[in-house]
Amino acid sequence: MFIQLTIFIVGITGWLFLSYALTYPRIPSGYTPNSQELNDLYLVVDVSRSMLADDFNPNRLEASKQKIKEFIRKRPKERIGIIMFSEKIFTLLPLSMDLDLIVKMVDDIQIGPLGAGTNIGDALGLAVARLIHSPAKNKVIVLFTDGVSNFGNMTPVQAAEEAKKENIKIYTIGVGGEKDAKIPVGQGMFGTQYQTIPGGSYDIESLKEIAQLTKGKSFIASDDQALENVLQELNSLEKVKIEVKGKIIYNELYYQYLLWGVCLIVGAELSRRLILRESV
Repeated sequence: MFIQLTIFIVGITGWLFLSYALTYPRIPSGYTPNSQELNDLYLVVDVSRSMLADDFNPNRLEASKQKIKEFIRKRPKERIGIIMFSEKIFTLLPLSMDLDLIVKMVDDIQIGPLGAGTNIGDALGLAVARLIHSPAKNKVIVLFTDGVSNFGNMTPVQAAEEAKKENIKIYTIGVGGEKDAKIPVGQGMFGTQYQTIPGGSYDIESLKEIAQLTKGKSFIASDDQALENVLQELNSLEKVKIEVKGKIIYNELYYQYLLWGVCLIVGAELSRRLILRESV
């Protein structure tokens, strides 16, 4: 009776081992080393009405958007987010590595729903707040504006000081070639009516101060070609290589349980036939 019970237990144990083997058991033993160049970058784009000025073709905003798309396509390994601003601030896209999505969202940068002012300080402040908890070692804000900050709770310099504390660089791009450039204001008897931009062009000194505070750079894009040159220089920014966790390495236990299961089942079957003299 004892021998029969023992053979039965051995056989059952073998079937249990075999069943467990079919679940493909494994345990993690570590990670493959992997290095990756990673920057986190926010594009902060002015969508005040002055960006409709006609000194770019067809206007400042559309020319900027075309160059921004080219810029994005050259940086496929980075996370990029988009903030647009006028009087109000709006995060159009949080940080993303989906290149097609980022390029598509650039088309949604539009003038109109965010008011009439130019709120550079709060826009930069929002970008800084979103980058604070980023794991990237290199954090960058690129500001596109053609105006003078005239609205908001935070001044551009205050926002730059916060960026400096967090080691976030700000690169400023003053978009516009003519102080007396004109913007469309509606349709008249003889076609589209234009007026000179109220308040003039961008504040060069403030843009320089913002960039210098954060160890970034300040650029003036006075025409389409100048804007392209600016973005080409930004594309040459040094990327930081960091070590990240790669693919998980597993120890596979499948074959061990399969072998033990087969051995126990075969052993139990042989014992039944040779020791107990059971027939099939």
